[in-house]
Amino acid sequence: MRIQTASDPIVLDDDLVVAAENSAVLAHLPEGTFDLIYMDPPFNTGRAQTRRSLSVVADDVDGDRIGFGGRRYRSRLLSSLSYDDAFDDYLAFLEVRLARARELLAPHGTLYFHIDYREAHYCKLLLDELFGRDAFLNELIWSYDYGAKPRRRWPAKHDTILVYVRTPGSHHFDADAVEREPYMAPGLVSAEK
Repeated sequence: MRIQTASDPIVLDDDLVVAAENSAVLAHLPEGTFDLIYMDPPFNTGRAQTRRSLSVVADDVDGDRIGFGGRRYRSRLLSSLSYDDAFDDYLAFLEVRLARARELLAPHGTLYFHIDYREAHYCKLLLDELFGRDAFLNELIWSYDYGAKPRRRWPAKHDTILVYVRTPGSHHFDADAVEREPYMAPGLVSAEK
């Protein structure tokens, strides 16, 4: 995989990842050429988000973290990125990016749009408007079991990935190439159920 920034001239190939604010890059990409676009925008949580990159090494003496089996690790902050994840008009922020993503998709291309529970239903309506309802292929639920466990409501323990195609019926999907995990509770699934 080759990673570059938006300030570099963009040379497209099969393993390119551009690490940049997407609006700086989208206008310079050729239309109708991408087989797959994965979008993971800010989720409009209403609060500041910070992502830290750490270096972690085993250190039984000065370790500030405890890992598997009680082993201690020392962590060092490599970098930090913060942004305000609150938008006055979130759908307007997304609309220009999603409309451009549709233009960039090849006729057989597929968009995977990753969002959480706060905005998924609004984003689905926006995507239906931009792509057409018949271009909706699927909704993937990414379930996880980490984070806080609230006591006053059901926990939000999943994200949603909305899947749209540029041209209905023209997309490519190779089921044999997808790694699948066995169902976690096989006793709940049977011919009778």
